[in-house]
Amino acid sequence: MKKTFFIITITLFSLNIFFAQTNKTVIPNSEAQNIFSKTYNYVNDFEKILAPNQIEALKNTLKSYETSSGHKIIVVTTSSIQPYTSIPEYSIGLNTYLANQLKLNTAVLVILSKELRQIQIQDSEQISNKLNYDEIKSIISSTAIPEFKKGDYHKGLEETVNQIIKKLK
Repeated sequence: MKKTFFIITITLFSLNIFFAQTNKTVIPNSEAQNIFSKTYNYVNDFEKILAPNQIEALKNTLKSYETSSGHKIIVVTTSSIQPYTSIPEYSIGLNTYLANQLKLNTAVLVILSKELRQIQIQDSEQISNKLNYDEIKSIISSTAIPEFKKGDYHKGLEETVNQIIKKLK
């Protein structure tokens, strides 16, 4: 009887190992291509919160800065971060996708979701000595959030980008 119970127990645990579900946070490249856009510019307003003239003004600021410094800043607005569970996780996934799939070397990636009420500024290793976590946190809390609360997303993004540029000079 004990042998039978032991064999059944071992069998059940063995099956559990083979069929158990795990939390998988790494998105394969083929899935990442379906999640993210095929192209990215300086300003990518997927959430449609900016007017065309506002996109153009912000794009000109970012393009001018890249020309003078060599550092590329990309702004992305999105209403969904699925299948990711957090904005930081999404920004890391997007930054990896931009570097590996689109061969874009971004110094700073600004991700805003009006719908989720979140913002993330992702810096790269090449500028981490000029822009640290506390400075990013300060830019978000003192520059971006007050304008976003007023509903002026363009001004919030424009001032945030200008603060980042100031810190990187």
